[in-house]
Amino acid sequence: MKKVIVISDSFKGTLSSQEICAIARESVPKILPGCEVAAIPVADGGEGTVGCFIDAIGAEPVKVEVGGPYGERVKAVYARKGTTAIVEMAAAAGLPMVGERRNPEATTTFGVGELIRHAVEHGCTEILLGLGGSCTNDGGCGCAAALGTKFYDAAGNAIVPVGGTLGQIARIDNTEAEQLLSGVKLTLMSDVDNPLCGTRGAAAVFGAQKGADAEMVGRLDAGLAHLAAVMERDLGKSVQEMPGAGAAGGMGAGCVAFLHAELRSGIEAVLDMVDFDAKLQGADLVITGEGRIDSQSVHGKVISGIASRTKPRSVPLVAIVGSIAPDAAEAYDLGVTAMFGIDRTAKAFADYAAESAAYYRATLEDVLRLIAVVEK
Repeated sequence: MKKVIVISDSFKGTLSSQEICAIARESVPKILPGCEVAAIPVADGGEGTVGCFIDAIGAEPVKVEVGGPYGERVKAVYARKGTTAIVEMAAAAGLPMVGERRNPEATTTFGVGELIRHAVEHGCTEILLGLGGSCTNDGGCGCAAALGTKFYDAAGNAIVPVGGTLGQIARIDNTEAEQLLSGVKLTLMSDVDNPLCGTRGAAAVFGAQKGADAEMVGRLDAGLAHLAAVMERDLGKSVQEMPGAGAAGGMGAGCVAFLHAELRSGIEAVLDMVDFDAKLQGADLVITGEGRIDSQSVHGKVISGIASRTKPRSVPLVAIVGSIAPDAAEAYDLGVTAMFGIDRTAKAFADYAAESAAYYRATLEDVLRLIAVVEK
C-alpha cells in the first residue's frame, strides 16, 4: 500500500479530528513502513470547523472580541486564508457557551454577525459560515443586525430581535447590510435540511436541546413564521419551506434572505476547501469516522460526503467509529467498505470515553496490521 488518507470527524466530547490525525501520522508508518499518510482534520460546519481549517490548509487564526449569546463580550476566533474567512457560529452563539442558562427566546446571533463584519472590513470577499451547535432561535436576525439590517416594531422603534421578539417585527430595511456585503460571497455550511417552521422546523426539532419546553416551542415557531412573512413582503425572499432554512434556529433562512447566502452541505464545502479530490489521487485507502455511525450518517454527514467522493473512484473506504448503530448498514450502499467500532471491552460509553484515544489507536493499528498481512 502506497498511500492512505485519514480524514475523520471528531468523536464529539472525547476525541478531536486533530487528535485522530496525530494518531494516524504515528501509526500508519509504524505498521506500513514506506506508506504515505495524508491526515486531514475535518468537521461539517459545527464546533471545531475553524480549528480544522487552521490545521488542514494552514489558515491563520484571527482573534476578535464580540458579543456572546446574551450580549456579554466574549473572545472568539475565525480562520482566514487569503481573502477567504471561515467562521463557525458556535464561536459566538454556541450551546456550550450558555451552560445551564439555555433560553432560545433570549439568545442572539449578533456576535456571529460581528465576526463576519470584522472579516469583511479587513478585506475578505468570501465567507464560509458553519451553522452547527447553536443556542439560538432568532432566525439570524441578530447576525443581520450586526451587519446593518434594520428591524422596526409597529411604533417605528429600531429593535434587535431575539427568538422571543420575532413577532414584534413590523418592517425590515436591508439596505445597509446589502451595501456592506456587496461583492462578498457568503456560503453556509450545514448538515440539516429542515424547513423553517412546522413539525420539522427549527423550533420543533431543535428547540428542546436549547432549553425550550413545549409552550416555548410553539411561541418560537410562531415567531419564525411571522419573520418569514415579513421577509417575503419586505425582501421578496420566500424561505419558509427551503431545505435547510431551519438550520441553527432559522439562521439558514435568515442568512439567505438578509445576506444573499448560498446554503451548501457542510462536508461538501469543507472537502472542496481542503482540495480533497486532488489529495485522493493515487490513494489506496481512505479511513474516515465519527462518534456514532447510524442511518443519519448517510444524509449529509462527514462519512456520506467522503463516500460520495471515494465510491466513484473505487477507493476503499473504512469507517472507524465510536459506536455502530443497528441501522448503520445503509452506509455500505453509500460506499463504505467496512466499519469498526473502537469499544474493545463491551463497556458502556461513559465507562470508556476517557480511553477513546487509546482505543482508537488500537483499532486503527489492528486494521493496518490486517492490511499488512494481506499484502505480504
